[in-house]
Amino acid sequence: MKSVWTENIKIKSFPKLEKDIKTDVLIIGGGMAGILTAYLLSKNNIDYVLVEKTGICSRTTQNTTAKITYQHGLIYSKLLKNKGTEIAQGYLKANMLAFDALCKICNTADCDFETKDNFIYSTKTTKGLEEELTALNKIGFSALFKENLPLPIKTSGAVCFPNQAQFHPLKFVSSICNDLNIYENTFVKEMIGNTAVTDNCRISAKNVIVTTHFPFINKHGLFSLKLYQNRSYVTALQNAPELDGMYLDSDEKGLSFRNYKNLLLLGGGAHRTGQKGGNWQELRQFAAVNYPDAKEVLCWAAQDCMSLDTMPYIGVYSKNTPNLYAASGFNKWGMTSAMLSAILLTDLVLGKKNIYADIFNTSRSILTPQLFINGAESIKSLLTFSGKRCPHLGCALKWNKAEHSWDCPCHGSRFDESGNVLDNPANGNLKH
Repeated sequence: MKSVWTENIKIKSFPKLEKDIKTDVLIIGGGMAGILTAYLLSKNNIDYVLVEKTGICSRTTQNTTAKITYQHGLIYSKLLKNKGTEIAQGYLKANMLAFDALCKICNTADCDFETKDNFIYSTKTTKGLEEELTALNKIGFSALFKENLPLPIKTSGAVCFPNQAQFHPLKFVSSICNDLNIYENTFVKEMIGNTAVTDNCRISAKNVIVTTHFPFINKHGLFSLKLYQNRSYVTALQNAPELDGMYLDSDEKGLSFRNYKNLLLLGGGAHRTGQKGGNWQELRQFAAVNYPDAKEVLCWAAQDCMSLDTMPYIGVYSKNTPNLYAASGFNKWGMTSAMLSAILLTDLVLGKKNIYADIFNTSRSILTPQLFINGAESIKSLLTFSGKRCPHLGCALKWNKAEHSWDCPCHGSRFDESGNVLDNPANGNLKH
């Protein structure tokens, strides 16, 4: 199962760390957020090291749909209602800042960067779209309403953000990573204070940044309560239409569309990790009806960390760990969120005040309806009999028939048929 981004691309390999070292900043996790943080630290002449347990961008980043946008679903009406004008406006401005910063780097890289309009459509009533447009107007942004869309399904319209972007994420990483201080195949087994312990050495750091998708240190931050994970699926279709834009259903179980060169990337089939969902079967059935002349040439799946309140957690890992930082909960908007994380975390390390930092504070209130849903899922799983238990916190694993993996419905860890860990927060394989 390979994504379109892994075809005909080879990112530079980096050595394994073989000796004890000291550094000002240790970044654990070599996905897009970790790479961009390393990039900004290097630009600020900060002494840093990035370690990755396998190869950089070989997990979540290589499975993204690679949209660069600050239109994150119909989020602004929700933020305005639940958190008020200041937070909604701050979220928009922070993500616009990240968008501009990422696009600026893209313009210097060979990464198939393209400016495209982004659309959040509805197949139901226009009520949600109208509420989003009203909210955006209140916080000072003028979006567009589009009625006729070039999609093979009936829609009631869409909210459009013009001049957003899409790119090739691995070409981008390949263009910016060559001079970065990276060690691959360097697995951090545990943290003792600010010292990372690997298989054969130790890394002592003044500051530690965890960008491992799902933060792996359980004793701080309550991330096991704050996060759950979601899987979604993509098929790449040949002989399908050029849509000239990026399209996403406002319903979380709906479909997404974007083109890459001569391929249409059709996404959907989403479900909470460890539960049943439509997966590729749903997409293939849709394509057979609506794109009968198209041929599937690739298919893959993505895993996303979802926060309690639809906003990422970026900042100090917990109130009791002033030199330990984390970035997670990107809610399927990993590209702009990764850039935003890099900006905020770099400012924190430099001791610079960032006006947006409090919005994404990892210690903000967790009292949301999603907290109780997560709690109920965990209790149900812990009380379920299963011969396969997740080594993270002991939840019962579920067999994922579509992907031939053992998945955890509590926190989203995944394992292959042999018990090898595929997705964290589990930090090791299943015991036989």
